[in-house]
Amino acid sequence: MSFDVIQNKATAAKTSDRVRSRSCIGALWVCIAVALLLMIVFYGLRYELRSCALLIHFLDPPASGIFLRLETHPVDVEDLTIPLANTSVRARLYMPRDVAHPAGMVLVHGIHRLGIDEPRLMSFARASAGSGFAVLTPEVAALADYRVDSASVSTIGESPAWLQTRLGKGPVTVVGISFAGGLSLLAACDPRYAPHIRALLLMGAYDDLGRVLRFLATSQAEFPSGRREPYKAHDYGAAVFVYSHLDQFFVASDMGVAHDALRYWLWEQPQNAQPLLARLSPAGRETMDLLMARQIDRLRPRLLDAIQLDRSQLSALSPQGKLGQLRVPVFILHGLTDDIIPSSESLWLEREIPKPYLREALITPAFSHVDPEKAASWREELRLVEFLANVMRASH
Repeated sequence: MSFDVIQNKATAAKTSDRVRSRSCIGALWVCIAVALLLMIVFYGLRYELRSCALLIHFLDPPASGIFLRLETHPVDVEDLTIPLANTSVRARLYMPRDVAHPAGMVLVHGIHRLGIDEPRLMSFARASAGSGFAVLTPEVAALADYRVDSASVSTIGESPAWLQTRLGKGPVTVVGISFAGGLSLLAACDPRYAPHIRALLLMGAYDDLGRVLRFLATSQAEFPSGRREPYKAHDYGAAVFVYSHLDQFFVASDMGVAHDALRYWLWEQPQNAQPLLARLSPAGRETMDLLMARQIDRLRPRLLDAIQLDRSQLSALSPQGKLGQLRVPVFILHGLTDDIIPSSESLWLEREIPKPYLREALITPAFSHVDPEKAASWREELRLVEFLANVMRASH
């Protein structure tokens, strides 16, 4: 073999090596570019992914899988008592274990006897902590006793300051559920509390408490346009109103027994309520029988009279007409089929909240009163995921 042939083969081999080297380098750059693109996409969608994981865990706490493991932090739970200005309240703190400086969230329960031990609230708190929030759930005594009062506003308002101090960070997000939503709005308008609130999420909140009670008495929703729409109200709401206004429905001698019997009824323990009914006067027994038979229509005139009599107190506990000084970003979420606080209340809130601070309002069939609906369409579920992702963005 001649020297020229050998040299040509060597040159060809070197050329082939250079081509392969360039191909490898090109493939490497393509892989790097794809990886960077995926990182950018995932970073841009990080709140949507966390929102999706949060909703999955809220609906199904034991749910697992690769996606949930990637998007969920382990959570530590601490029971505590937090000191407020004039009292101290029982509370629970949910902390994501491996997040160095988590954003804060105060999650306020609605009207329920279990307060911060209510299973859905605990599930939502744990799911939110799993998505990276430090979540405080303060117990609001009046709401746990089926009452809405002014003292609850200070409990709600002072809790963000406590959490902010505990975390050593900036203001925190407040989530007000059901009747706590309207009270949270009142707290956010108070200059003592507003500096500690980064954003406010209202879930099934009210604007006018008297209007909500009229809905519960009449099954007629009132809209800002002036129209009224028939919609079956849950009888639970009327029973709660009677419970908090016993003196307007029972004579003095019936008060103690009526209180205990109706409390057991609201606690879904009718077997404990039933033996007490024989101790009521005939009129008291008739009223209690109507409540327990869910015949709210027969109590309607008395309910409406009591609501009218209490109108000044109900107005004092309503955000309506008091939001001019609001300086906190607000997100509104309301279930279209809510039969306790009708979704029309969120339409009133949209009109009331100053436009620069109304960040987003979603009235959706993907939510009921305070729960996601498992039968919602995928489009509605995506809207809910995006809505909660926007709340998360505003909270960091």
